Amino acid sequence: MSRHFARYFALLPAAGVGARMGASHPKQYLDILGRPMIWHAIRAFEEHPGIDRVYVVISPDDGWWAGYDWSGCAKLSVLRRGGATRAETVLNGLAAIAGEVAAEDWVLVHDAARPCLTRNLLDKLMGELADDPVGGILATPVADTLKRQGRDGRIAATVPRADLWGAQTPQMFRHGMLREALEKAGNQVTDEASALELSGHSPRLVESDLGNLKVTYPRDLEMARLLLGG
Repeated sequence: MSRHFARYFALLPAAGVGARMGASHPKQYLDILGRPMIWHAIRAFEEHPGIDRVYVVISPDDGWWAGYDWSGCAKLSVLRRGGATRAETVLNGLAAIAGEVAAEDWVLVHDAARPCLTRNLLDKLMGELADDPVGGILATPVADTLKRQGRDGRIAATVPRADLWGAQTPQMFRHGMLREALEKAGNQVTDEASALELSGHSPRLVESDLGNLKVTYPRDLEMARLLLGG
């Protein structure tokens, strides 16, 4: 039997609305340097020679995607299979590409709202996890002292930060393992690593940096523009 050499695919769930941004349209389409934010998130994978294809999963009734120019994205495929939650959207995407992707192939799930992913971080993630039996995620050790809020906005407790990490994306797992884990987890998880954990696996932490920020609030958008050279 011939050995299967794993390929690498990117999958970006982009069916959310980003309510905390307070924008009139989904935040993945907010402008950064003349392009929608998701274009910058896609570009890191488009430009990496190790990525075979980039799948973006949008809502079936998304009315914004077609209004932008994607002609320079040679690896891009769009799937109108978005669900009500991130987990559902990712699972729908994995099901849709099952005929093109082998169970042993790597899928890198990345937030559409993380436009500043660098080639160095992508190289690091792919390199460190290439032979890992489970896979893993980009993450950063927590540096700030953590406080738990109580009543009236007052501090209820200080939370020890030892061994705590902030999860980022991409989160990189084998297609078959990730699909099975998400099917079992349902909508109780907020990222892919959590689904693997619920299945009894221990994903690996690959140290990232704070430049790979997620745009959640308006101030994050300004920081992203600065990081991308605007």
